[in-house]
Amino acid sequence: MGILTFNVIKILVLAFVASIISMVIAHYLIGFLYKIEFWKKKARDKTIDGKEPSVFLSFHKEKETNTPRGGGIVIWLSIIILLLIVLILGKITDVWWIERLNFLSRKETWIPLFALITASIIGLIDDILVVYGKGKYVGGGLKFKTRLILVTIIGVIGGYWFYYKLGWSSIYIPLLFDFPYGFYLDIGIWYIVLYVIVSLASWASGVVDGIDGLAGGVFGTIFAAFAFISFSQGLYDLAAFCLIICGTLFSFLWFNIPPAKFYMGETGILGLTMAMTAVAFITNSVVVLPIIAGVLVIETGSVIIQLISKKIRGKKIWQSTPIHHHLEAKGWKPYQITMRFWIISALFAILGVSIQLLR
Repeated sequence: MGILTFNVIKILVLAFVASIISMVIAHYLIGFLYKIEFWKKKARDKTIDGKEPSVFLSFHKEKETNTPRGGGIVIWLSIIILLLIVLILGKITDVWWIERLNFLSRKETWIPLFALITASIIGLIDDILVVYGKGKYVGGGLKFKTRLILVTIIGVIGGYWFYYKLGWSSIYIPLLFDFPYGFYLDIGIWYIVLYVIVSLASWASGVVDGIDGLAGGVFGTIFAAFAFISFSQGLYDLAAFCLIICGTLFSFLWFNIPPAKFYMGETGILGLTMAMTAVAFITNSVVVLPIIAGVLVIETGSVIIQLISKKIRGKKIWQSTPIHHHLEAKGWKPYQITMRFWIISALFAILGVSIQLLR
């Protein structure tokens, strides 16, 4: 068996096993979340600019108060368990192919795993405070400023690791000036700053979580795209990591498609966005990240444009934001929005991968 063939099998097997593990975890997690009533006790009562979200409440009040958060636990807990299984099996056996199933790599997966797990735990704390918070934490979770600082810290650590530990300081610019190959731009220590900025932008894109199945499918296409890019660059452990996330998302979606048994929550969204940032930098795909994650850009952009319009023009452009809520208000069925956004996300991912591979 050739090395390339083995790596293909390794990646697919790990993704399959991760999906099975997450399916089992999800089955028991759902019952636990319902038992402890892990949901926000009332629907969102203010928009980001402090106004009453009348349009949003017209079709989300019941779901907001009866479906638990925390589904994202399935994703990161499954990956931790899979990694522990692989590491333990590698220690207690001399079978070569079992030992090589390990996908933990200093150069490829340390930072994505760190970003995923750290951010997911922060997100879980936020979810807990949303549900059980007292006093100033009632219904709101961690303060915006606190989350901003924490995401910035994760970004600084990630940027520091790339710049000082791995010695990276340049980003790949596809297509420009040297068509069709692109070129590398050395930005020196500003690499750390760029990492922080991208981390914050990715965090802001978490607004995609709002309709049954939407976030899971969109992030599934994004990580599938990065798995393809990673594999093409010979980053097999990273490709395994990305496809493992896809495997866990498949199981998550089994329970999250309409009617959802649980929502991803901040513990899922924050972890995925921070892992996405790390993967984009490791594969030197940060320039095409906005294309691969095109749906996230559209969703976040709709919120920003709406706020600017309210501030400058004194009126809204869309009935509700993010834009998937506007489409709901216009009469689109939730499953129509979800499946069409999946398709759009897949097309963006294909385009982004194509541009990235032109070198």
